[in-house]
Amino acid sequence: MQAALNAVIRPSVCPLDCPDTCSLSVEVANEQVIAVRGSDANPYTAGVICDKVARYYPDFVHGDKRLRHPMRRVGPRGSGRYERIGWDQALDLVHEGLSQAIATHGPESVLPFNYAGPHGQLAGGSMDRRFFHRLGASHLNRGPLCGIVRGTAYTSLFGAAPGMAPEQFEHADLVAVWGNNVTVSNLHLTRVIKRARENGARLLVIDPRRTKIAEQADLYVQIRPGTDVVLALALAAEFERRGALARAFIERWVHRAETYLAQARQWSVAAACETCGIEPAQFTALADAYVGAKTLSLSVGNGIERGHSGGSGLRAIMALNALLGQFGRPGAGVMAKPGLATPLDGDALQRPDLAPAGTRTINIVDVGRLLLDKTLATPIKAVFIYNHNPVSTHPDQNRMRRALSREDLFVVGCDIAMTDSMAYADVILPACSHFEHADVFSAYGQNYLQRAAAVIAPVAEALPNTEIFRRLAARFGFDEQVFHDTDEQLMDAAVQSADPRLAGLSGSKLPLDRALAMVAGDGKPLMMCANVEPATPSGKIELFSQAMQDAWGYGVPRYEPVPAVHPLNLISPSSSKRTNATFGGHAASAGPERLEMNPRDAHARGLADGMAVRAWNDLGEVQLQLKVTDAVRAGVVYTPKGTWLATSGTNQTSNALISADIRTDIADGACYNDTFVEVAAA
Repeated sequence: MQAALNAVIRPSVCPLDCPDTCSLSVEVANEQVIAVRGSDANPYTAGVICDKVARYYPDFVHGDKRLRHPMRRVGPRGSGRYERIGWDQALDLVHEGLSQAIATHGPESVLPFNYAGPHGQLAGGSMDRRFFHRLGASHLNRGPLCGIVRGTAYTSLFGAAPGMAPEQFEHADLVAVWGNNVTVSNLHLTRVIKRARENGARLLVIDPRRTKIAEQADLYVQIRPGTDVVLALALAAEFERRGALARAFIERWVHRAETYLAQARQWSVAAACETCGIEPAQFTALADAYVGAKTLSLSVGNGIERGHSGGSGLRAIMALNALLGQFGRPGAGVMAKPGLATPLDGDALQRPDLAPAGTRTINIVDVGRLLLDKTLATPIKAVFIYNHNPVSTHPDQNRMRRALSREDLFVVGCDIAMTDSMAYADVILPACSHFEHADVFSAYGQNYLQRAAAVIAPVAEALPNTEIFRRLAARFGFDEQVFHDTDEQLMDAAVQSADPRLAGLSGSKLPLDRALAMVAGDGKPLMMCANVEPATPSGKIELFSQAMQDAWGYGVPRYEPVPAVHPLNLISPSSSKRTNATFGGHAASAGPERLEMNPRDAHARGLADGMAVRAWNDLGEVQLQLKVTDAVRAGVVYTPKGTWLATSGTNQTSNALISADIRTDIADGACYNDTFVEVAAA
């Protein structure tokens, strides 16, 4: 594509909630983002970006849903009727609303309601956290919405030690992709897998849905959702029966393998195959592939954590590498948490020491319920929604909407776009996109540290999150130096500049045109049980975790099925059109989302491909467009997550069908995939 007249190309970084964190080249003319492309600054992402960022970001920044000015609500809550006001008046209204809640019920009646809209260190959590800590607001445990179960499962085995970087997959002779829709959620791993296969590696994929990467696999196993722990435990027992356990490695590096194996032995091949819905021949082929591998690279996705036994499933899957000694050499290991190698300082950036001792912590998944709970000793009277679209992303959507509709609740909204959630705000504050401010970026799917500068001036009256909360701090009379820190000082606080890999560079001086690799202390790629050791209490890979036993009663993984109250199991993984709910307001996401159904289930209901259908349960109903395909197994239906309310004639999305009260085995996470529905013609 030829650059626009008078256009310039400026470097940037993608901030979205995605493991790859791509380096970008942004074409700018007259303070407008004209085009977004990949750049070579990050050698892992290497000039390739996903279609949605390339196609939808300019509209996201400059389109008709962009929030350009502060506004206050003048219509009923949820009506979307607002009038423009100035920043001074907006901040006064926020100060008045929060102060009234505090005066009546104390500071814990205020709740910051944010998650992971931007992943920059400054926009994601810096001056905002300082402000709410100093205010004394309730703490929010954000991880249970997504991520904490997978992270906790990983650290239960390895501690806070970084896992294998994705580039090492090219050294494997077996690549296992378990519950990871790579082409949608982990795009650049596809290229590394391709190189591995060109070198002779086999690819196996285990997933309830036949994804694009599954179509390319040498072996694909279409497992029943939520039964991953059963398959992994049965494989462990099979390895032992075959005499394939790496005894010397286990002796040196594995803690309490025998306790784990005692649990695994409870699953026979026949029982596991029946529970998982697979054929014994598939199980045998899977065991053959694992045992026959010289070098095994494992990619395990976030989707597994979204079921009640998800934490157990993730732990059991990762344990297979340990039992086979698949660590300690290039390409042998688990691709997870490589970002733990990045020298960040969250406490210096967010200053939790400013919070009063004993401040309560609220699980983000409980917010809808607690907002409606009249028995709380300290009720929630004010919420500040930012970096988040809870109406489109939380389970039990209708309960969340009822909660945000309370007339006695003061709601502040701060976002880049007019989302479904902003329509519930009393005051809306327009935030800058990441193209309009500087930030520092680590990643959770690769091991590079990057910095970006603004590529355009703030759109209209939008402000960066950091400046919004500086101004709010001033309104509340918080005059400590921490509330006067500039963005450059915040970047310096975010990064531990003494780390030798930074060569003396502070956070604000990191290069814009190249990403810094966060390798091991010896300068070589990260390798668990070689130049990286498990950071666990035992110093080994812990297949029995005392911490998991003490906290949740799961010292070893186990399977606990969730009763099906309707005949079809609805799963809602990532979309190729959206990153979670970001870009959900773009024209590409307009109209009913698709619902994939197996031909057997469609025939039994008299449904045909292309029909308008309704999916429902006791919590809600959503209209979708049917796609009949054997990409999903009988008894399972699939629809991509992140849609906005306007996509369905019922003014609900698939999140309305998901319970917020079913929780994961560890870490109290949301169970998006333990959702059961019925489907009929609309």
